[in-house]
Amino acid sequence: MSFSRNAGFGKSTFGGGFSGQFTGAARPYDDPAARRAALDRLDMLATVFDTAFILPGTNVRFGVESILRLVPGIGDAIASTLSCYLLYEAHRLGVPRLLLARMAANVALEGLVGAVPLAGDAFDVFFRANRRNVALLRKHFARTGYR
Repeated sequence: MSFSRNAGFGKSTFGGGFSGQFTGAARPYDDPAARRAALDRLDMLATVFDTAFILPGTNVRFGVESILRLVPGIGDAIASTLSCYLLYEAHRLGVPRLLLARMAANVALEGLVGAVPLAGDAFDVFFRANRRNVALLRKHFARTGYR
């Protein structure tokens, strides 16, 4: 049996093989227009997650995550996973690690406190971690530019 470099995952198997190196392609959001579009998309998602609906007769807004968190256990896990998507996109935008850590702390706080029955649900409605995280992203890019 041969243990050559192309054994198992050879060029003939997957159309060029896997070398473990990137092809030199640009990062997904290196273009300023693409960064702005991504940030607008994240803003829209944060609105859906945190403030899409209004409680009739009040000025209290809530989103899809608040509804999901009403389901004990699994609802909290799904809602936190949705918030983690915004973290993933922030990483792809190339934000500094400190900003990413602050955003992750917002998500973790919302997830931990949100796991407490009733009080956690109320906290989720008023804390709005995703809206806070998008505001942090907008502030960062306003300060550094979209380059």
